[in-house]
Amino acid sequence: MNSDASPARAEARLEGDVLEVRLSGDWRIVEERPQWVRLLGDAKPSRVRLTGSELGFWDSSLPIFMQEVREWARGAGVAVDLEHLPAGAMRLAAHLSIEPEREVAKHPALLGPFTAVGLASAGLWRDVKDSAQLVGECAYTIGRFFRGRAQFRWRDTLAEIQACGAMALPIVGLISFLVGVTMAYTGSLVVRQYGGDIWLADMVGLAVVREMGPMMAAVVLAGRTGAAFAATLGNMKANEEIDALQTLGVSPVDFLVMPRVVALFCMMPLLALYSDGVGMLGGMAIAYAPPMHIPTSLYWAETKSIVDLSDVNTGLLKASAFGLIIGLSGCLRGLQADRDAAGVGTAATRAVVTSILLIVVSDAVFAVIFNILGW
Repeated sequence: MNSDASPARAEARLEGDVLEVRLSGDWRIVEERPQWVRLLGDAKPSRVRLTGSELGFWDSSLPIFMQEVREWARGAGVAVDLEHLPAGAMRLAAHLSIEPEREVAKHPALLGPFTAVGLASAGLWRDVKDSAQLVGECAYTIGRFFRGRAQFRWRDTLAEIQACGAMALPIVGLISFLVGVTMAYTGSLVVRQYGGDIWLADMVGLAVVREMGPMMAAVVLAGRTGAAFAATLGNMKANEEIDALQTLGVSPVDFLVMPRVVALFCMMPLLALYSDGVGMLGGMAIAYAPPMHIPTSLYWAETKSIVDLSDVNTGLLKASAFGLIIGLSGCLRGLQADRDAAGVGTAATRAVVTSILLIVVSDAVFAVIFNILGW
């Protein structure tokens, strides 16, 4: 440091309503400098004039002091005269006063009816094409699997079977039991009017085995497993892991999609059977409780007389189709996800909505087909 350097000084003198501040000495950022608040004191001028005819060396310390004066003057509504200071310091101070532009959130404008219908139609057509492409790639993978050329790992499939099968038993069991209880309570209001309390077993058994068992298991797995598939694949896409697999020559459908689809296809019938049993237990518990007091042996005998193997096979066929729908929908939305965190959340939401929508539509189609075939 130069021994001849003089400290930064600022002297304020009030002349009428004008506060004149004379700056002198060397203004260095590493040394103490005058503070504007202390320099101003109790003075209330209507104009401030800064002069620097006796300034020595200066660096960014001087523009910072000038900006402090400007900020105070802007808040107090006081004019500031900085023309008698170095031009370089004024340019730096001007840069300090520039505030970054804040992006104002723009609300999307309301679309007209024709525009909304057009965009929805285009999005639907795009989803149909992507779905058809994914189904075709899965079918092609199955063909290559039987020829021994698919990049398919059973270890991944077993891990997914555990995640979507055994780990889903508690929530599927709880939902199925409560659905059976609800159906028994509702059905008892009808059958008791005709003195046919035992018919409650027929109603609950058929409804659970043919419809509610597979449906409840599918809805639970759509929200639990389908969303997880979409979030996992969407996160991998955002992290460019799927691009890395393609660069290495590994098919994402073989390596990521097929293990998940196969796991759900295999586990959904088993979960549907589990859901059927727990749902009928819920109905049995309500039938045994007051005011019906139906013995469990009688309830079970009536259930076996009305529910046969064709009803069970009907539910298992639906469950297998629901498993394919959930697996393909979750993987499709994951592969369609945007490459950011918001895209992952959107993909999970769309996977659940798509799965449940297709499950309900396919269940209606099955109902029509089974009615025509007399099943």
